Amino acid sequence: MTGPDADELRVRYLLRVRRVRPFGHQEPPPMSDDEPRRAVTPTRVIPAGAPLPARAPEPGEVPPWRTPPPPPPPPPPVVPPPIPAQPGPAAQPLEVRHVHQVVLLWPDPEPEPSRWERFTAWLGRYVRPWHAVIALAGALVPIPGTSYSAATTWHYTVGLARHDFGVGWGYGFGLVPLALSAATVARRGGSPARLFFLTVTFVGSLAAFSWWDPVQALTGVPR
Repeated sequence: MTGPDADELRVRYLLRVRRVRPFGHQEPPPMSDDEPRRAVTPTRVIPAGAPLPARAPEPGEVPPWRTPPPPPPPPPPVVPPPIPAQPGPAAQPLEVRHVHQVVLLWPDPEPEPSRWERFTAWLGRYVRPWHAVIALAGALVPIPGTSYSAATTWHYTVGLARHDFGVGWGYGFGLVPLALSAATVARRGGSPARLFFLTVTFVGSLAAFSWWDPVQALTGVPR
């Protein structure tokens, strides 16, 4: 018997490619590499020399040669719950105490001001130094052409009133303007003009006094 010729081989190749199996052909169809291969799971492996089973298992029947599964492990023993501990004494509430230490420090007492310091402080509430300088200069500096200052001129006027009109007129001319000037300075403060009039009236009021006035007031004897 000779082998297949070239035409037969070509026909077999085309049939194999087209997956056509001729009728009565004994060659199994080739399997493609893309087709998944079905795994064969044997139900029983019969060793060599062992007798074959008498029959095949019925559908749904467990094969007699299959080894039954091992029994499940026994359940773990039941552990009784622990005995509750005896309740102890109730916890006392936590008490938080804050301790504050206060240290009192008394400052050293300030020294008492002297009389001069109290006088200058009282005078500073009404008179400013440079206002006083301007007022004193204006009241005591001689007026050009007369050689007399405003204060000495008023002093002469008060003395003339005392000499010509009497002691009462002298006190009136000297003390009334002085009281008005002092009240204005105490109420409104010491400006240079107010301090000027206060200086002039103070110097002028000195002409209204005489050392014999207390003797005359007590005895009635004129000088």
